[in-house]
Amino acid sequence: MLQEDRANLLASTVQLGAERIIALDTETTGFYANKGDRVIEIGAVEFIGNRETGRTYHQYINPMGRKVDAGALEVHGLSDEFLKDKPSFRMIVQDFLDFIGDAKLVIHNAKFDVGFLNAEFDKLGLDPLKNEICDSLAVARKIYPGQRNTLDALCNRLGVDNSERELHGALIDSYLLGRVFIKMTRRDQLQLGESLGEDDELDSLNAPVAVQLARKPRPARMPLLPSAEELASHESFVAKKLKDSVWGKLQNNLLTA
Repeated sequence: MLQEDRANLLASTVQLGAERIIALDTETTGFYANKGDRVIEIGAVEFIGNRETGRTYHQYINPMGRKVDAGALEVHGLSDEFLKDKPSFRMIVQDFLDFIGDAKLVIHNAKFDVGFLNAEFDKLGLDPLKNEICDSLAVARKIYPGQRNTLDALCNRLGVDNSERELHGALIDSYLLGRVFIKMTRRDQLQLGESLGEDDELDSLNAPVAVQLARKPRPARMPLLPSAEELASHESFVAKKLKDSVWGKLQNNLLTA
C-alpha cells in the first residue's frame, strides 16, 4: 500500500473508531532473557481495523557477543556468522519505537517477547513497553480450550496459508499472526470502523447464530378430486364388502334428500 493510501486509510478509519494494531514477533539467542539471552530479530506488521496496510518493520540485530544457543538456532536458523555485521539494539531502538507508536501490540505468548524487549530497554536505561498488549495465545486458549494453539496449528484451523514458513522468522510470523488474529477474533466479519472489546469477541464466538431465512409464498394448490373411475371403484367396494357402512348410509341419505 502506498504511503498516501495508508495515510488516507488511517485518517478515515480513525474517524470511524478503527483500531491500529501491530502484530509483533521476535527471535532471540536463547530462551532466557534473565540469563543474558538477547533479541536478534524483530518483525512487525501494521493493521488498521481489520486490514493490512502494507507497512512493516523488520530488523536483524547483533547480540553483541552473546552466542546463539543450539536449540534456538534450530528454531530460527540465525547463526552467529550471519548476525555479526548487523546493527546493535541501541542503533535500531528508536526506529522500532517510532514504528509501533502507541498501537495495540498482538503477540503470541506475549510474556516471552515482552520480557526480552523490556530487558533490552533496561540495558539502555529506557522505560519498559507501555503499549496495550494482547496475548494471542491466551485468546486462543479461551476460544479453543484443550487444543493445540501454536501459530501453525491456528493457521491450519483458520485457513491461513503458512506454506512459506519453513523456519521461525519474525516478519513472516508477524504476518501470519496478524491474519490468524483477525480471523480468530472474527474481525474479518466486521465492517470497517466497528470494533469488538476483548470480552465481546470471546463471548460472541460461542453464541448461537440466528439465521433469517427468506420465506417464499407457496402457490395455492388445486383440490385433489377423484376421477369417475375411482368413484365407481370405491362405490363397488363399499357395496360388496361393507354391509350397512356409514359411507353407504350417508350416500343413500344424500340421494334421497
